[in-house]
Amino acid sequence: MSVPIFLTVVAVVAVCFLLTTLMPLRLLNGRMAGPDPQLQRALKAVRSGAWQPAAELLAAAGTDWDRRTRCAGSLAYSAVHDGDAWLKAWQAADPDHPDAVMVAACARVKQAWKLRGAQRAVATSQEQFDAFHRELHSARGALAHAAKACPDDPTPLADTVWVALGLGYPKDAMADLWAEVQARSPHHFAAHHAAVQYYCRKWRGSRAEAEEFAARAVQQAPRGHLMTLLPLLVWFEHEEEGDSAGRYGMPDAIAMVDAALEDVAAAEGHAYLPEARHLLAYFLVKQGRHRAALAQFREVDGYTNAIPWRYRPWGKLSYRLHRSRAVWGALLTRR
Repeated sequence: MSVPIFLTVVAVVAVCFLLTTLMPLRLLNGRMAGPDPQLQRALKAVRSGAWQPAAELLAAAGTDWDRRTRCAGSLAYSAVHDGDAWLKAWQAADPDHPDAVMVAACARVKQAWKLRGAQRAVATSQEQFDAFHRELHSARGALAHAAKACPDDPTPLADTVWVALGLGYPKDAMADLWAEVQARSPHHFAAHHAAVQYYCRKWRGSRAEAEEFAARAVQQAPRGHLMTLLPLLVWFEHEEEGDSAGRYGMPDAIAMVDAALEDVAAAEGHAYLPEARHLLAYFLVKQGRHRAALAQFREVDGYTNAIPWRYRPWGKLSYRLHRSRAVWGALLTRR
């Protein structure tokens, strides 16, 4: 092959790779896991200082506890990272409003993690840990107040699980907290996700404890509550710490993905369905099931605030690269 022809082939391949990896060239949304126009409008409003759309958003969620937790968490994150003037105005206008109390308490937890930073423990300074623990102690009281103000809502208790994780609650204290969560909402996804993290080896437990917790949740939940994502999360959290090459294609991993796909198919409207799609897309790419991965990517394309991308230093690029692998794999292998 002559040099000009070779360079032309290389250029064509490079262009095709860029088109499938980087296109469309719109900015990826790193704050959300999937499209949610109502939540996006509320977040835009609070960034401009208006609190009423936030109150309306939470009121509209009613007793859909997963959605209320999703919305409260996004609003709390915005208060910490974009400014909390709107939240202070809400509290001034109606200081006893239960939802304002709840969002303010959740914001304390977000602030604690902001103070800690996103690095592993070995890369986190003692000063960061001290600030993290001080803020979590303050958050614990605020969340207890919010739990009383919202006596049926599991959201404050779900965030308290993150406090338990950060402060290192002993197992019996965690069991008591979990009993309170279960009394309010036995299949609450966000609370279960937080508890899986607590029981993981890297925090307060072991792989066996996390697997046992996840298996019990799956056994107890009807299809459509996304509890089948928990074994995948446990598997991911522990396998990714070591050499997982080839492990994604093992029968146990394939069986977990298949179970989660069935759960997702029955979970229309679930607030955490986008997170499920991201994790499934990642596993499916690793398993060479590219067409199934593309089906998940299409539902959440343009959004990256989900595991595994959230764990990556270059999360948005990782998202694009895995999406590209799904596109190319579907074209070349027809799988």
